[in-house]
Amino acid sequence: MICVQSEDFNLQVEYDKLRQQSNVGAVVTFSGLVRDCNLGKSVCALTLEHYPGMTEKALTEIVEQAKQRWDILACTVIHRVGKLALQDQIVFVGIASLHRQEAFACCEFMMDYLKTKAPFWKKECIKPGESYWVDARESDHQALFKWTEHLNNAE
Repeated sequence: MICVQSEDFNLQVEYDKLRQQSNVGAVVTFSGLVRDCNLGKSVCALTLEHYPGMTEKALTEIVEQAKQRWDILACTVIHRVGKLALQDQIVFVGIASLHRQEAFACCEFMMDYLKTKAPFWKKECIKPGESYWVDARESDHQALFKWTEHLNNAE
């Protein structure tokens, strides 16, 4: 399931849906929150923007890549958009699989791709009336590289 929404989500409900899969042996979830600081700057709010249709297509492609790499039973990606307050949930990624290794790897892969490849634009408010757009960090790109390194070495 892929969902881009402004509304909050319920972790327990999403976890329970993943547990209902046949033969599930592991469920791994990640939930990202709005922090009160980033790169040494205080943050008072976060605004996320996206292009409807384009974003869902990109998320579908990421999920399909994950399914080609790992034998997963189910995958849920929920990403919020709009203005979010401190400690609001931003993203949920949940993976159900037969084994924990596949679920952990798949969840990490999904988050690394979401941080660098998904078409979301983040604006952090550092005080009322003052904000800036956030770029992916070098560490995010390095995290993504580990998933593409074998592809780069094959060329």
